[in-house]
Amino acid sequence: MAKEQNYKNHIRFYPPHHFVFYPVMLLCMVGCGIDAWQTGYNPVWIAIGIAFACITWVAFMLRQHYALTLQNRIVLMELRYRYFVVTGHRLEPLEAQLTEGQLFALRFAPDDELVALAQKAIAEKLSPDAIKRSVQYWKADLRRV
Repeated sequence: MAKEQNYKNHIRFYPPHHFVFYPVMLLCMVGCGIDAWQTGYNPVWIAIGIAFACITWVAFMLRQHYALTLQNRIVLMELRYRYFVVTGHRLEPLEAQLTEGQLFALRFAPDDELVALAQKAIAEKLSPDAIKRSVQYWKADLRRV
């Protein structure tokens, strides 16, 4: 059984990237820097270090971009559906008054808190973090990337 999700533990790590790939790439960049320094700033080691940095940055951006773009679309569609089921009205008119961050934070609100919290977010211009902190009974999102 999965651990209950809440505000304090909702951040998710991807071990192959966060705890293997990125530390290895960081060690490679540091190693290139040390070798460049020991060899009198050999341009070859500097170029290799820059290449490692670029590969790391591109890998991070692509992994994040593809996964988060798709996830954002799915979360928004789910939120629209849930709002319609709960209220009988479409969410789209409210979307213009909410930021994407606010909308995505609302996904953690259970159905019985969703409408009131959405209205509160609009009225008080709550930040996404404030919306998450306002959720009384956290609705876990265990399938996200």
